[in-house]
Amino acid sequence: MAKHVAVLMGGWSAEREISLRSGKACAAALERIGYRVTPIDAGRDVATVLGALKPDAALNVLHGRPGEDGTLQGVLEVLGIPYSHSGVLASALAMHKVYAKEIFRSAGVPVAEHKVASRFEAAKQHLMPPPYVVKPIAEGSSVGVFIVTEQHSRPPQELFRDDWPFGDEVMIERYIPGKELTCAVLGDRALDVIEIVPAARFYDYEAKYAAGGSQHLLPAKILPNVYQEVRRLSLAAHSALGCRGVSRADFRYDDRGTGKLVCLEINTQPGMTETSLVPELAAYAGIPFDELVRWMVEDASTNR
Repeated sequence: MAKHVAVLMGGWSAEREISLRSGKACAAALERIGYRVTPIDAGRDVATVLGALKPDAALNVLHGRPGEDGTLQGVLEVLGIPYSHSGVLASALAMHKVYAKEIFRSAGVPVAEHKVASRFEAAKQHLMPPPYVVKPIAEGSSVGVFIVTEQHSRPPQELFRDDWPFGDEVMIERYIPGKELTCAVLGDRALDVIEIVPAARFYDYEAKYAAGGSQHLLPAKILPNVYQEVRRLSLAAHSALGCRGVSRADFRYDDRGTGKLVCLEINTQPGMTETSLVPELAAYAGIPFDELVRWMVEDASTNR
């Protein structure tokens, strides 16, 4: 009998729409290759739904909370349902940018200088000489991110908003000029490196997921030694956090100035749509989309 896979998507984070697109693409792939598939738009009753469904495995394609921060992973562990991607601890650490950076640093993975402050302090005055980036501590996909340049006489005043949804602490991070690079890890294998060239001034949520919103150069046009260093550091960061399955590491590389290469973050639940980076990297490595999704399901386990 065909393996029954629950494809978990949607949720209630700022990244709901892209997760639904990832989930539909993965569900369609699994159906094409003969799995029995139940798509689930994960709500607050997800434990009840999964408990009644009792699937053989769960393909987790939620982005942001609760699918990326260890919460859903804990539910799946309690229910004893094998699942894809990283486990409870690695997911929680990767989602918390400050903790992740501390672990990267201790593992010899270079990171940008940063400070943590309340959003109110960060809105009152420059806490670091521009250029710098203001980021929520635990959001993904460039949500709530501001780049502050020398042209800005004061920090982003949006941080004062009464309806600011990203928590009262933010990270102020040194802006590294140059190229935006990304590399995927599949199991214990680093794939190739893409350079992302945004059509917009800043590679934001829209540019990531709109066709034509950014150009992907694969392989990235960088020096061979830098290319291999990005691959090495991606695997080192993945291992340091204890990630499993598929992850994607994002970097900045100052190719015209200091030559500085820093790891910005690891995404433990990278996008899985037609325009997403991980499927593109897998295809370049000779792994078609359906085969990638099959691998993720067959890799599923508990105690991750």
